[in-house]
This record gives sequence, C-alpha cells and structure tokens, in this order.
Amino acid sequence: MTKYVFVTGGVVSSLGKGIASASLAALLESRGLRVTLIKLDPYLNVDPGTMSPFQHGEVFVTDDGAETDLDLGHYERFITTRMKRSNNFTTGQIYKSVLEKERRGDYLGKTVQVIPHVTNEIQAFIQRGADGVDVAIAEIGGTVGDIESLPFLEAARQMSLRLGPNNSAFVHLTYVPYIAAAGELKTKPTQHTVQKLREIGIQPDALLCRADRVIPDEEREKISLFTNVPLWGVISMPDVDTIYKVPRVLHEQGLDGLICDRLRLHTPPANLKRWDDLVYEVEHPQGEVRIAMVGKYVDLSDSYKSLNEALRHAGLKNHVRVAITYIDSETLEDDNVAARLGGFDAILVPGGFGKRGVEGKIRAARFAREQRVPYLGICLGMQVATIEFARHVAGLEGANSTEFDPHTPHPVIALIDEWLDANGTLQKRDANTDLGGTMRLGAQSADVMPGTLAYQIYGPVVTERHRHRYEANTQYLDRLRQAGLVISALTQREQLTEIIELPQDVHPWFMGVQFHPEFKSTPWDGHPLFNAYIAAALQHQRRRAPQEAATA
Repeated sequence: MTKYVFVTGGVVSSLGKGIASASLAALLESRGLRVTLIKLDPYLNVDPGTMSPFQHGEVFVTDDGAETDLDLGHYERFITTRMKRSNNFTTGQIYKSVLEKERRGDYLGKTVQVIPHVTNEIQAFIQRGADGVDVAIAEIGGTVGDIESLPFLEAARQMSLRLGPNNSAFVHLTYVPYIAAAGELKTKPTQHTVQKLREIGIQPDALLCRADRVIPDEEREKISLFTNVPLWGVISMPDVDTIYKVPRVLHEQGLDGLICDRLRLHTPPANLKRWDDLVYEVEHPQGEVRIAMVGKYVDLSDSYKSLNEALRHAGLKNHVRVAITYIDSETLEDDNVAARLGGFDAILVPGGFGKRGVEGKIRAARFAREQRVPYLGICLGMQVATIEFARHVAGLEGANSTEFDPHTPHPVIALIDEWLDANGTLQKRDANTDLGGTMRLGAQSADVMPGTLAYQIYGPVVTERHRHRYEANTQYLDRLRQAGLVISALTQREQLTEIIELPQDVHPWFMGVQFHPEFKSTPWDGHPLFNAYIAAALQHQRRRAPQEAATA
C-alpha cells in the first residue's frame, strides 16, 4: 500500500518547497524505497503552457508530452523516477474533469459541490500519480491561507483520515525572518501559519523552518511549544550555497527518520555518499568557463532553470565552474556585438516565443559562426542559427520565420501542419489553432547522420523532449545543405530538422537542436550534449589564452 507525505507552505511563497520535497524524496530513495512526487498547482490554468515565463518561470516537459511546473525538473534531478503527466495537475484540470463528469451525468443528478466532488477528484488525481510506489510525496502549491489552495488542503485532510493511522504525514515549510533592527529571529509568522493549518484540521508532523541562518535551539523550542510539533520535528533550513547540500542538511536533523517512523517504514539507513561526492565536486572546481546566454527572459533566471542546471552539471563532468552571464537579446546591436560577446568561452541561445529580441539572437549566432566561438542553439536558438545561415551564407536575402514575418520571401522556418506526437498519434495544426494544443511536445526520436558531431555525441539515434510550434521548412533543406549547412538529424516520418551543425573543418563546435536536452540532464551524469559543449568551451578558452597573453 502506498503511503503519502503532504508538503505545504506558509508565510510567503518561493521558500523552496520543490527543493525540500525533492530532497526528502532523495533521502527516502537512498533508504531503498520507491518514491515519486506529485505537484498540485492551485491556479485555474489547465497547465502552464500558455503562461509567461515572467509569471511562472520555466515550463518543464515530460517524456509523455505534458507541460508542467518547473518543480518537476527538480524532482527528476533529485530522484531516479521519471515524471509523467499524472505527476502534475492544476485546479483547472480538476474542475475540467468534474464538469465533464457532470455533463455526462456521472453524478446522477446530484448538486455538484466543492465537497465532496472536487475534493474527491483531487484525491483520485493524487492516487493516480502515486500508482506503484512505496511513498508518494504530494507538494501542494501556494501558501496556507490562500483561497485557491483550500480545496487541495481539505482533500489532503480527508485523504489522511481515509488512509488511517501511519499511512500519511504532513510536512510544513515556513519562514523565520531575521529582523536586523532588532537583531532577532522572529517565530511569530511560523506560529500563525501553523495555527491557520490547524484550523483547517491539519497538524504538521514536521516543520521545515527557512531562514538566512541556522535557527538556534531556543527559537526551535519556542516554535515547538506554540505549534504542538515535537522539538525533533522542528528542523532548521538555513540558506546554502548549492541546492545539493539540502538532502544532507535534512538528514542530519533526522527528517527522513522521522517520516519513516511516522509511516512505520522499516528501511536500511540512508546512504548519502553520492550526494557528498557531488557537493565535493561542486566545491572543488579546477577552473572556470564563461558562457554568454543570449535570451529574452533574462530578468528571471527561473525562466531557464533546467538549462542553468544542465550547464552546471556539465561543468561538474568537466571539473569546472560554469559562470553564466545573461544578455538581453534586445540590447544586442550591430555595433556592440563584439564588445558584448567577445570575452566569452561559448555562446548559447535558448528557446523562446515571439518576435521580441529575435534579431539580437541572430546577431549572436552570426558572431559565434564568424568568430569560431562554440555555439549551442536550443529550439529557437537552432531556428535563429538557421535564419542567420540562410541570410548570410546561403544568399537567401530576407530569410526569416513566419512566426516573426508572415510575408518573408524565404520562410526557412514555418508552421508544419502535421506531425506525430510523443504517443505516435498524428496531430494537425494551422495558424488559427489554440496555442495550448499546437506544439510538438514530449520525447521523440530521430536518425543521426554518421560522421557528424551529433553522431559523436548521440550515436545513431537521438531521443529528446520537444516543446515548439514552428519547424525548419523542409523545402529549403537542399538549398541550405548546398551552402554548407549540415542537417545531422531528421525525424523518421516527416523528415523534420532536429539538429544542424557546421562542418568541423569550418567551425570547431557549432550546433543547433530543435529539442530541449536540458530536461534530461542530471547532476550525476550531466547530459552528453552539454558535456561536449562545455568541453568545447574549455578548448576555446585554451586556444585564446596564448593570444590574450601576447596582447597583454
């Protein structure tokens, strides 16, 4: 029988519930348990697919093509279980399901209400995501006290009651602010958030107390007294310089032991050697590479959360620290590109949607191509590299994407009206189709051309996750090939471009990929594409060093 841990948050948002949940899952997995995580989002959107990155941060994509919360990326980086569509659901999905049942007559004429119909549906979704594991950790988004999250909290309370003793536990993440003027940590916000939780009928078994410093025992005792949580359940979570220290911090204070006791789970002790080795590698780099990330959502680093982590993972594999500088593509002009990009070891253009900042990305791709700087273009980054090559090498003046210029004389990037989705089902789209259902999503495979850089990295077949609407126009592939562009991977059915590159005798490392490889990177192995990219950045740095020394 699956046992459940419900993780809630209080006082303020952005405290790190996702990291805390993933860290607890990692500890339980290290004890030999099969673990999964489920994210419950209280917003009314069906999924985050149409939400602005400035509002929501990154959209994480699963193998089965679900657009999900970025916390699922943390989950996959911390445990071995791969996330699926059933691991993330929203209020919008719950109400959509309830209303469809009502229209079909499934409720037999009853008045449909939040309790029991909505709360029952939430419980059914949780159990669906927890199938086949020993422990399921359900992270409830939002903050206790929000109207939006009340049905989720009520569903968790009901579910705990139905499961019976020793089959569920509650962990509450809270904030303990330090007031500099008073020189004190204040426990009152934590007292109030737990009071609010208890009014709902939930008594937390453990409190994870976030602060900018270690919380002294005196304050922990006070929190314990006023929240009715035993002292050993009041756990200090100070700021750390790397998220990969969090499992060790929680383990040393006994969180995993407390949860196993509460759920009556008899397991071997936790083995954290891999985490300790990982932290050692993070803290002892043998060098540094500088990456220029030229994007349009650079004001919010969460917009590129998985990408940032993938670069750092590749740095660990190459024993270097990766320093990322975010450059707003709107600020790149013809007369400042060299000054802005000239000092970096590699250039990366990530994905994105819409026309804003595209010309700056094209300038970045051109600079990388002409100056032989390692270049990686992801999704839109591949498309702008294609547009740049078409304009300045293939002689296709005015080449563009129909996303940015519907009347371009050379639509080298365009909407493709048919494609196979992650489940092998034929999908169709046009310019008038809803944005929420027109993208190529999820894991799909493509054949890789022998003798290419892509083949060195991936071998004969590449399988990666996608999230995009526009494609390289198949009608222009021969023209681009004749001009020297290597199309090194194509989908098997539609012959859609998956990877482009320049010959290695022309450029040491220049590649664009239509997919999002960052979604499959882990701190243990990195990702072969990013590992190769950071290795190329190191090589470029070493080539430049004698030149810079000579001009110094």
